Parts: sequence; structure tokens; C-alpha cells
Amino acid sequence: MIGLISATAAGAAARDRLAAAWPGRTRVYDGPVGDAVRTAFAECEQLVCFLATGAVVRLLAPLLADKVSDPGVVCVDEGGRFAVSLVGGHAGGANELARAVGEVLGATPVVTTATDAVGLPGLDTLGLPVEGDVAGVSRALLDGEPVALAAEVDWPLPPLPLAAEGAYTIRVTDRAVVPAEREVVLRPPTLVVGVGASRGAPVAEVLELVEGALRDAGLSSASLAALATVDAKAGEPGIVAAAERLGVPVVTYPAEELARVEVPNPSDAPLAAVGTPSVAEAAALAAGGELLVPKRKSAGTPATATCAVVRRPGRGRLAVVGLGPGARDLLTPRAKAELRRASVLVGLDQYVDQIRDLLRPGTLVLESGLGAEEERARTAVAEARKGRAVALIGSGDAGVYAMASPALAEASDDIDVIGVPGVTAALAAGAILGAPLGHDHVSISLSDLHTPWEVIERRVRAAAEADLVVTFYNPRSRGRDWQLPKALAILAGHREATTPVGVVRNASRPDESSRVTTLAGLDPATVDMMTVVTVGNTATREIAGRMVTPRGYRWQEEPR
Repeated sequence: MIGLISATAAGAAARDRLAAAWPGRTRVYDGPVGDAVRTAFAECEQLVCFLATGAVVRLLAPLLADKVSDPGVVCVDEGGRFAVSLVGGHAGGANELARAVGEVLGATPVVTTATDAVGLPGLDTLGLPVEGDVAGVSRALLDGEPVALAAEVDWPLPPLPLAAEGAYTIRVTDRAVVPAEREVVLRPPTLVVGVGASRGAPVAEVLELVEGALRDAGLSSASLAALATVDAKAGEPGIVAAAERLGVPVVTYPAEELARVEVPNPSDAPLAAVGTPSVAEAAALAAGGELLVPKRKSAGTPATATCAVVRRPGRGRLAVVGLGPGARDLLTPRAKAELRRASVLVGLDQYVDQIRDLLRPGTLVLESGLGAEEERARTAVAEARKGRAVALIGSGDAGVYAMASPALAEASDDIDVIGVPGVTAALAAGAILGAPLGHDHVSISLSDLHTPWEVIERRVRAAAEADLVVTFYNPRSRGRDWQLPKALAILAGHREATTPVGVVRNASRPDESSRVTTLAGLDPATVDMMTVVTVGNTATREIAGRMVTPRGYRWQEEPR
């Protein structure tokens, strides 16, 4: 919960805008400001104070304990010009909160954390448990001193300026090791414990069994990702309560699926009870990975629980990111976050140039020219299979005439794939033209480099006969100058010569241009590959210079 505190009418107005934007996430604290801050500090994970920074500092000073447990605090000035990350920039999430507040209020986020200032990810913001000399290693990264990566397990990390050797170390491990001097230990969630239990197995016995298995194997409970079991035990109180105390979910599998898993220690008892010769080992192995601890029984007499431990490999992450039509303010916050998360960026060189300034230092950039789409898709998937965090970029929406299709055709289920939507060229052009896409519409690419013209022509004829608004992508190039006239002629066989046609070049970019003409008046020679052509249907009208397609199938009233 985010506590909101204000003292004046101006502050309350900005506070209420934030509360309206984030319903369910915020709580307004009224009354005397000092009491409000003290109460919110005790009850909330984060605070936004619409007060002077000096006043907030004085109110917070006696409340502060340590940066791990203190809530993140953002201070917004009376004019709503700045959102200052004041306390808990990393651990409390105040840096990200300041940016989010800035997005809502139009305020400039002020973040003074050293790593954020130079674009480095904070070691305590990676979403992994962290121990050791965080300050010292972070300082070494900032000062350009060599920091070595000791990866005992693979896990996708954001870009960090790491060296082969160095006086400082970042160790990525799931082992129960004590950080050495000048070392930070990151613990990724690589461990899955399979658990079998008799009905009514005590939570203390299950918990002792799981923790003992990890401890005896020299593994850290901080790297525990889940408890796994058979569907029939999904609600077993001892397993559910143990997972709650360990802070992990319970993952379940059908008995028939577990029965197909080869295990070293099958048993007749679970086969008779739940329909599989193994629960603990099979459930652990079903998560994928290497069996580190074979089945072992709890210490009760009789034993009421069994467990087994698996280390699952770190999965690479491929984010397929749509950059939108070109304008920076049409690049979504989610897309920006994925670009900064990626340690590898793959994309067309001209698209890379658009967002190069958003990348963190040390990001590996793999760029290529036009015509290498399939090569880029293969490269991105191959990098993700190495366990890296990869962003594959495309213009508009990555799933529309862009990189999502070839990438997903290449990818299998051995990597995580995340789609990040973007504003398409058709939508950007439509917004510039007015409302041409107000009813059913279709987008058709006129490029026959990958699709035979016969197929394209069949689609154009179908759209013409169905009276759909049509947006043409890739309408005309130097080597393809006849396809657009042919497509327009097909549409002209089903629509009036006065049908509105919108032409937008470089939508949302500095050299954007647009015009509304007619089906008879459009000169195809004025169109190129940077242009989107939108042809209205029989109901589309030009009103005050804008294209408008009504939401209904006919006009309720003819425009005057």
C-alpha cells in the first residue's frame, strides 16, 4: 500500500490525482501531518508526501531504522514539478515510485542514487536475495574497478560492467555460502523441493524435513523457488503451511504425469494412495533439472513426509519489444523497462539508433540491416538459450509485420518469451487522420518479398468485397511500383471514386506529413515505404479535413 499525505489544497489536488490513477494501491492519510506521516510509515510499504523536503526529513528522521526495512518515500513539491526519491531508493522502491509518480503527474523524477545516475542496475534491485558487501561492490562498479562474476548457476542478469578477474566479486549461487570480503552473493530461485505427505502430516515435520534437506546438501533456502507435489495433496495443510512459512508457492502435477517421470526410488505406497509410484522425486523432477537430493523421509515415527531437491537451470528470457511508430512518447513504459533489463539487444540498425540512449552501459548490441529478419530472430533465441536476458526489437507492435512471428517460430519451450505490445503504424496514422478505423478494418502488406502477389491480391479483393477499411503497409518502393495502383484499382471496383483515402508518412516522427485525398485523386508516385495508406469503406466520410468511419453500418444523419 502507498500512503498519501498532503498539507495544502494544492498538495491535496495532486494527491487526489494520484489516488484516482492508482485505485486500490493508495490510502489517503488526513489529519495533522506529523500524525499522518507516523501512521503511514508504520502501515505502508511506500509513502508519497506532498510536502517540502525539509519538513519530510524532520518528520521521518526519528522513524528511520535501516534501508532494508524502511518504506520508500517520495516527496512531491506543491507545484507538482518534481518527484524526489528521498528514502529507500532501492530496497524501498522509491526510485521507481518517483518515476511512476512523474508519469502520472507530469513531474520530473529526481533520483540521486549513484548507480541510477550512471545507468547501472542496483545490486539490490535485481529481484534476487542479496548478501555481502553491496556498498563496496557497487562503489567498485561505479569507480570502474574490475569486478568479477562467479556464476555457479546460470541466471539472466541485466548488463553489468564485469571483468574476468578482479578484487571484487559478484557470486551467483544457490549454495549456503558466507560472502567473502569484497563479495556480493546473489541467490537466484533455482531450487524446487518435491514433497509427499500423509494426510494430516504436521507442518513442523514437513518444514523440518525441507529445511534439513537443504541444509545437509549445503543449499540456501533463499534460493527455494517452490514446493512441488501431486494434485491430490494441493490442499494438504502441512504442505500449504510449510510453503507459506518458506514464502514460496505450491506447484502441483496430476498423478498420471508424475507416474511417467523416471525416478531412482519408486515406491508402492504412493502408487496405492495417489496413483503414482513417486511423489517427492517425481514432482521435483517434473520442474526440470538435476536431482541434488534423492528422496528422504521425515524424522517422525512413523515418518509422515518425504522430500527431494532439484536444481532447475536458469532459463533465458526473450522479450519481443514493440517500439511504436517512432516518437519517444509513444514508446510504452513497459518497453522502456524491458530495454533496460536486457543484457543483449538484437534489432535492425535504424531501430537500435532510436533507443540506444535508453540502454544500460554494457548492453551487448547485435544489430543488422534490412532483409536479415530471420537471422535476427535466430540470433535472439540463441542468446536467450545461453541464459541471458534478451530484447528483440521491432517498430510498431512486434507482432504486426515485425519480429514476433519469426522469433516465436524459432523459439521452443526452453526459454521464457515475453511480448511487449507497441503502437502500430496503422493506429498512429489513424489518430493523425481522424477516426478512419472506427469500424471493421484490415491491414494488408503490399510487399511480395515474402508473400506471393496472388495471395496478396486475393486478400485485397476479399477486403474490397467485405467493405472493410484497408490500411496498406509497405505500399511502394523503387523496385515495387505497380502493386499499389493494382490494389487501388481493385478497391475502386467496389467503392466510389470519392472514397476518402488517408496518406501518412513517418507517423509521429519529426518529419511527419499527412493528407486526406480520394480514391481517384491519390497519385501512387507520392507514396513510399515510409508511408501508410488508409482507404475508407463506403461509409467513410471526410469531415472538416478528417477521415471518419462511423461506428454503425450507416450514417444516422447525413453531415451538413
